[in-house]
Amino acid sequence: MGGLFEATAPRPLADRLRPLRLSEVVGQDHLLAAEAPVGRMVVQHRLASMILWGPPGCGKTTIARLLADGTDLHFEALSAVFSGVADLRKAFEAARARRGMGRGTLLFVDEIHRFNRAQQDGFLPYVEDGTIVLVGATTENPSFELNAALLSRCQVFVLRRLDDAAMDLLLGRAEALEGRPLPLAEDARRALHAMADGDGRYLLNLAEELFRLPASPPLDAARLVETVQRRAPVYDKAQEGHYNLISALHKSLRGSDTDAALYWFARMLAGGEDPVYIARRLTRFAVEDIGLADPAALTQAIAAWDTYDRLGSPEGELALAQLVIYLGTAPKSNAAYVAYKAAVQAARETGSLMPPAHILNAPTRLMRDLGYGAGYRYDHDAPDGFSGQDYFPDGMTRRQFYAPAERGFEREIRKRLDYWAKLRTERRAAEE
Repeated sequence: MGGLFEATAPRPLADRLRPLRLSEVVGQDHLLAAEAPVGRMVVQHRLASMILWGPPGCGKTTIARLLADGTDLHFEALSAVFSGVADLRKAFEAARARRGMGRGTLLFVDEIHRFNRAQQDGFLPYVEDGTIVLVGATTENPSFELNAALLSRCQVFVLRRLDDAAMDLLLGRAEALEGRPLPLAEDARRALHAMADGDGRYLLNLAEELFRLPASPPLDAARLVETVQRRAPVYDKAQEGHYNLISALHKSLRGSDTDAALYWFARMLAGGEDPVYIARRLTRFAVEDIGLADPAALTQAIAAWDTYDRLGSPEGELALAQLVIYLGTAPKSNAAYVAYKAAVQAARETGSLMPPAHILNAPTRLMRDLGYGAGYRYDHDAPDGFSGQDYFPDGMTRRQFYAPAERGFEREIRKRLDYWAKLRTERRAAEE
């Protein structure tokens, strides 16, 4: 009986506006236009297996269905959330039978990253022999979540979050279908875009809710926020969003763009990131990208971290925001970081070279007889507190690992190093 009344059942606005042709899909012309990679496949009726990677609500499921229609393939859909090995085996057997009758199968797998490694491996023979054209959809970075073997047999296409132009087009279609405009002032219409955050399905769900309101007076942005629920930001603390945003924060700080750094910091907090993780990364930044150009940066980082530990959220987040500002406006130098890496490399290359005998302690008579400590000059006895002796191992050429920048406090350090280098050269020349 369900099928008899299905046509008269109410359908959500997003479903009623679902595109019937690839040309009606908004925001993805870089893939779907006739001269674009996926569009060319459809024109040539030669569809390759692919992974569609993009945020929620950008049209992955719709595109997969339209690809099947455009290439005369049978469309079979599975969700990795609800399907198991038995469902996959059934789909493969049906596809093989269909192929025997001369028709191909497009197997669409939503949330394909949810399948484990063994399940992903199960696709390989059927993709290789052409039993199925696999179209997987994922919101997660395929390079993190999918087997290399499966990725090597599929093309990965990146779908974009919907921009303002695409969302305007969707809202225009919704208003045409309903036969009336949304009850929104211009500022509320812009706010609606921000609330949807690039998710077309969520945008249309919000529009459907707004169509139920009286046509007048139109809502302004403040009333809109009171009326509908803002979409939670797309941010997975364990996956790519986490790495993308911390990278954006780190590089904004490195580039001394304090305002951008504050924005990415706020985005991470809004997405539910653990502030302690941010504090740890900011402390790393203080030693990696500022270092001795401003030695107080590390002190500030530890103080902000300690303050957050004492106050918690939300009060302690202000201390982290203050730290972001301090780090963004501080002079930058990675000289200490580069010096450390160079010293580590040199230590690996030189193995077990002994320190020179003159800087070895000689607590026993035998060690003194062997020359331990012989010739050591106590630096504090020198008139300028600098003996100029060489402390590298015998047989190792002197190396300079640390090259301070001409910025911040490191400018003063450079003056000292240059002065000591001059004294060292003069005293070696005098000894010779």
